[in-house]
Amino acid sequence: MEEVILVEQSLKLTGEVHLSGAKNAVLVIMASLLLVKGKSILKNVPHSADVDQMSKLLESLGAIVKFDAAMHTLEVDATNVENYSIDHGAMRKMRASVLVMGPLLARLGKIALTYPGGCVLGKRPIDYHIKNFKRMGVTIHEDDNFLTAVTDCLQARRLVLEYPSVGATENILMAATLTTGVTEIVNAALEPEVIDLIDALRKMGARIEFKSPATILIEGVSKLNPIEHTIICDRLEAGTFLLAAAVTGGEIFIPEIDPGIMDVFLLKLEEMGHIVKSGAGVGGIAFKAARYPRAVSFKTAPYPGFPTDLQAPMMVAQCLAEGESTIEEFVYENRLMHAQELLKLGAQIKVGGHTANVTGVSELYGADVVATDIRAAAALAIAGLAAHGCTVISGVNHFRRGYDQLDVKLQALGAKINIMHSDSLKLKHSKWAREELL
Repeated sequence: MEEVILVEQSLKLTGEVHLSGAKNAVLVIMASLLLVKGKSILKNVPHSADVDQMSKLLESLGAIVKFDAAMHTLEVDATNVENYSIDHGAMRKMRASVLVMGPLLARLGKIALTYPGGCVLGKRPIDYHIKNFKRMGVTIHEDDNFLTAVTDCLQARRLVLEYPSVGATENILMAATLTTGVTEIVNAALEPEVIDLIDALRKMGARIEFKSPATILIEGVSKLNPIEHTIICDRLEAGTFLLAAAVTGGEIFIPEIDPGIMDVFLLKLEEMGHIVKSGAGVGGIAFKAARYPRAVSFKTAPYPGFPTDLQAPMMVAQCLAEGESTIEEFVYENRLMHAQELLKLGAQIKVGGHTANVTGVSELYGADVVATDIRAAAALAIAGLAAHGCTVISGVNHFRRGYDQLDVKLQALGAKINIMHSDSLKLKHSKWAREELL
């Protein structure tokens, strides 16, 4: 039975909200545990569909995985990992599956997989991964949608990335930790989630240093050890809550987040007229929405630029701001598909290529919409909180893939949002219709 998200107008979200562990950190750190023989423990692990999927993938390779959802603790014992063939279904469901490539090449010297799936955001090729693994001495055979990679001995190299790809940086990093010699990654991605991976690898015994500009040096070691590591808080979840408060005229406090990892995003909120307090005397972020927010333009970029994963929810804020804004998406080619759904709610958006021109409107109105990816699901939920009437969102799987009980956390702030079966929604609609007749 299909599930949908029902969102009703919920003005002035208020309160304190606590963050889960970062999705974009936990998945790669889970993959990195394949480098270790023994049991490792991760804390602050979000209970999301992607974490469940990665757990199943690790188990299919021979790892023993135990997850305590109540304690947000994950145990992974990778002692007996011997399988190198990645299940086709796992690869199609989650793009992060490709992150086991580096660890398995370092540990077993081989891997067989299909190209990854996940959100429909364009080509999202893994060319950067393949090119650089070839330079490290990996022989790669491609047959239609299947890929086999084999190496007798990984070789340390100076590797220059054409683009600071997060996934490629992480995959090379993990492979290089057990590669004799010094591997150098030039033009590396330096997102907070990459730094969290490096912190975890260092705890294992990896030797990793930084060199300016944007260069990571990895000196290979012969063995890595099990660890206990706490996943960083999710800055993208924090941004989602801040934007939910912004479009509803609310006031919230997020105690755990380090504002220093959200500089450009917070700058844009302040340019809109919102009050953002952080730093001396204020741990975390205190936020108060402007009464009449101003539209601002922005473009997505690798960290520390504006994060592509907050582009969709930030577009919602521009839809309800005074004036016009231009939004340019430079990270993923198809990450403006949510604009078409926002039009159904009454937004004024014109999309051309990688650019969206938004003219602010005074009100949005509820409608039936479809979430095409994780961040679009959050954006449409945020829009529904500000829209008159009810908004029904299909694509619950994306909502659950990226967040740990986001609906419940929003409810605690005063949001009217529920995940329900479509049949239950039909009954609810019938009840509303009867009430209106009476």
